[in-house]
Amino acid sequence: METDFIVIGGGIAGVSVGARLSHLGRVTLFEAEKALGCHASGRSAALFDECLGAPEIVTLNRAGRGYHETANGGVLTPRDLMVIARAEDHAAFERDCRHMALAQISPAEARARVPILAPEPLAFAGITDRAWNIDTDRLLQNFAREIRARGSSIETGRRVTAIARVAAGWQVRTGDDIAEGRILVNAAGAWADEVARLAGLTPLGLTPMRRSMAQLPAPAGHDIRTWPMVIGAGERWYCKPEAGKLLVSPAEEDPMPPHDAYADDMVLAEGLDRYQEMVTEPVTRVEANWAGLRTFAPDRLLVIGPDPRDPDFFWHAGQGGFGIQTSPAASELAADILGDRASELRRSLAPAFSPARFG
Repeated sequence: METDFIVIGGGIAGVSVGARLSHLGRVTLFEAEKALGCHASGRSAALFDECLGAPEIVTLNRAGRGYHETANGGVLTPRDLMVIARAEDHAAFERDCRHMALAQISPAEARARVPILAPEPLAFAGITDRAWNIDTDRLLQNFAREIRARGSSIETGRRVTAIARVAAGWQVRTGDDIAEGRILVNAAGAWADEVARLAGLTPLGLTPMRRSMAQLPAPAGHDIRTWPMVIGAGERWYCKPEAGKLLVSPAEEDPMPPHDAYADDMVLAEGLDRYQEMVTEPVTRVEANWAGLRTFAPDRLLVIGPDPRDPDFFWHAGQGGFGIQTSPAASELAADILGDRASELRRSLAPAFSPARFG
């Protein structure tokens, strides 16, 4: 099998960049699992707020907002975002208000929006209406349809077992099959450093970090559909209404080797305690739990660009929990670089995200 671009990884990073590259040549995307988005992309809280993240990430958020709103009918629905704090969390609350552009409201106003918030120890609250749910599955499938519509292919259940450098580019083995492509795009999420090792290149020091989630029944007697997502100041925990249930996360960042992640019972219990401290409704039943691995570069910025030791090996990784909301603009940036197209995104962001920054 010969192709122009071999993309390794079927999460939002790989599928979005594959869609963009399908306009530049033939793409073959390999995903080890039997379905797309099985790992971090399918286990996300899926919120879009363009103010979240470092300044470079905010630029991507803003550049991609129009795509999220309108492409293929759009994938956003309203979901306000609220940050609440105890008195001892005031400094963290003030930082969150600045970074997220929150309007401060009284504790009473916060309780009017989320009636289960406890009067004590709630001391501060801030809110924004510039946040939205993202329909992650629809976004992923929109990109996947674009790949296929352009005559490119997505191969699921195809784990990459060997990578070799050849004269024409790269040779990738999946089981008994071999594909050859001019450019290899490493969009393997938590496994991105392992893909680099397979290709004979030095890893960048990406760190997968676990984040867990518990699904709780909606509090009895409450219609939670219009409740905002609520974050404990400093991201000590968060909760979000989803499909009639309440999702609660400890918001942990625990370094892990790449694997099919699962929630740690103790970490989950501690996070639920932090949540329960701020509400009047006790947690009596956890209906389900899961975890995903959010993968970070050493400086916590995305990694997008050619490897400095081999420009035909292209990194699209290290998204650190921002992969879904940045996917339209991050994938466009990757296509600008690989297609050698001048753009404002490339001019302003390519140096910040380049893997060459690691020396």
